[in-house]
Amino acid sequence: QVQLVESGGGLVQAGGSLRLACAASGGTFSNYAMGWFRQAPGKEREFVAAIDWSGGFTYYADSVKGRFTISRDNAKNTVFLQMNSLKPEDTAVYYCAGKNYRGSYYLGAYEYDYWGQGTQVTVSS
Repeated sequence: QVQLVESGGGLVQAGGSLRLACAASGGTFSNYAMGWFRQAPGKEREFVAAIDWSGGFTYYADSVKGRFTISRDNAKNTVFLQMNSLKPEDTAVYYCAGKNYRGSYYLGAYEYDYWGQGTQVTVSS
């Protein structure tokens, strides 16, 4: 059974930074494409960033492009989301997701096989 556990969320002022981590266990992490999604209160879950199994290809939502960076360390079974220049509208629960396929990156939540429990990110103005 694959498990994904996020960490690194918290409260930060606008303009600040946070680094989220998602640790995977129970599978072969280097076989997984990974993604980050977020869900704000009263809104649908939305795509944030994705990375292929090797880390060589990444994709970002327009709303975070240039501010967020997704990366992975296959030796440590961990995917990261570095978030800079945070805005109040970035406030949400952030989820990592994994797809057991050595393909490209994936943008749709329905495409992922595994999900973490989420970590809260709150950006104050």
